[in-house]
Amino acid sequence: MSTTFQLDTATSRANPTPAPLRRLTIPAIRQRKKDGHTADPVVMLTAYTARQAQLLDAHCDLLLVGDSLGQVIYGLPSSVPVTLDMMAAHGAAVVRGSWHAAVIVDMPFGSYEASPQQAFESAARLLKETGCAGVKLEGGVAMAETVAFLSQRGIPVMGHVGLTPQAVNQLGGYGARGRSAAEAEKIVADAVALAEAGAFAIVVEGVVEPLAIAVTQAVPCPVIGIGGSAQCDGQVLVTEDMLGMFERVPRFVKRYEDVAGVISRAAESYAAEVRARSFPGIEQTYQPKA
Repeated sequence: MSTTFQLDTATSRANPTPAPLRRLTIPAIRQRKKDGHTADPVVMLTAYTARQAQLLDAHCDLLLVGDSLGQVIYGLPSSVPVTLDMMAAHGAAVVRGSWHAAVIVDMPFGSYEASPQQAFESAARLLKETGCAGVKLEGGVAMAETVAFLSQRGIPVMGHVGLTPQAVNQLGGYGARGRSAAEAEKIVADAVALAEAGAFAIVVEGVVEPLAIAVTQAVPCPVIGIGGSAQCDGQVLVTEDMLGMFERVPRFVKRYEDVAGVISRAAESYAAEVRARSFPGIEQTYQPKA
């Protein structure tokens, strides 16, 4: 989706303002990091809908259609039950709603772990059905062969190490990783293996800050932190967390707005006006022509 094109706004609210556009490419993102340094940090947020993508797109380099949509959109207890169908549907919506950021779609649990061939089939489906620029998968050394298999066949792959939510049952929770020397050493080795296999970027999640810095310094590709360090090559957050849509705020999240409060107050005002029969008013109704 890197071609120049123009969006039509004539028929509905679904399209943003038309303008000559060119989407960021994966090579452009990869080249942000030169000689181990990223002068222009990579900005990534999650997006699950077309409208959300429209609002975020101009401010982001990458939009991640995360399998976190399982909890955020569907109210599931974790990302484990998320399906490939869900990811394809939401990925296509985000691509339709964006025009600047490169869109990355998460590979859901069970869609890539069995073999590189399975991963290719799943990833190829996501690229075909969504128009996304690349896919993301979790795991380190164990997934290096798969990352290489996909990369060699034209599918850009973003890696994910540290706290890997799809493995929550094995990890026993969402606590910070890398507190022991052995675990920290393994996470660095995981990142190096993914980079050597061809990952264009790597997310490092929920690790102690010195480890996040060590991972960033250990690999030539951009490292995007979430619960890591400001010294990473970029950052990502779940947009709904950043906007204050939920009562619980993970330690690594900064709330930039109280959107939940805005929605609640608006709904309260609407309900009061409906019950008072003051809405709809003359401005919201169709009157007979004189």
